[in-house]
Amino acid sequence: MSRGLFITLEGVEGAGKSTHAAFIGKQIEQSGRTVTLSREPGGTRAGEDIRELLLHARDAGVSAMTELLLIFSARSQHLEEIIRPALAVGEVVICDRFTDATYAYQGGGRGIATDQIRTLEALVQGGLKPDLTILFDMDPAIGLQRAGGRSAADRFESESIDFFHRVRNGYLRIAEQEPDRVKVVDAAQPIAVVQAEIIEILTARGLC
Repeated sequence: MSRGLFITLEGVEGAGKSTHAAFIGKQIEQSGRTVTLSREPGGTRAGEDIRELLLHARDAGVSAMTELLLIFSARSQHLEEIIRPALAVGEVVICDRFTDATYAYQGGGRGIATDQIRTLEALVQGGLKPDLTILFDMDPAIGLQRAGGRSAADRFESESIDFFHRVRNGYLRIAEQEPDRVKVVDAAQPIAVVQAEIIEILTARGLC
């Protein structure tokens, strides 16, 4: 049995992660691997309930630390129910956001100290990290414009443009620190160009 592989997709709102997740899953399935698609926060019943609270409770007064703890609570359940079991039987798990998003949004965006996030990461994940992360990078103003065209703004999408610039910078710092794991794709390019770059990344890993 092949070892399971953990792929995560990251980027600001409107970067096209959901669309690209489906494309990546199809490409990998064509190579004969079994794929599990999931997302964070979410992926499980408990996780989806937490997602609803995080995205839509605009008047609930959720503090930055409460937000962080809720995200890691959802992640703990996600790992227990979905991610670890799938990896254990050799599947490829493709997840729309994971812990890099926490460092970017709650760390870069909200200003929570990296050491506090790292402590929770170690507690919840026990050393598990993605094998490959694709960062769909773009100007947050363009991403928010795209996101605004599909639905009403949620709690995160209602944040200031400065918040999203801090998030983007957080992502780019991670990519600079871990270039072997994190591959950056310019998500503002035409979708055919983005998908061609995705195929190059997957091919280099023997996934298509």
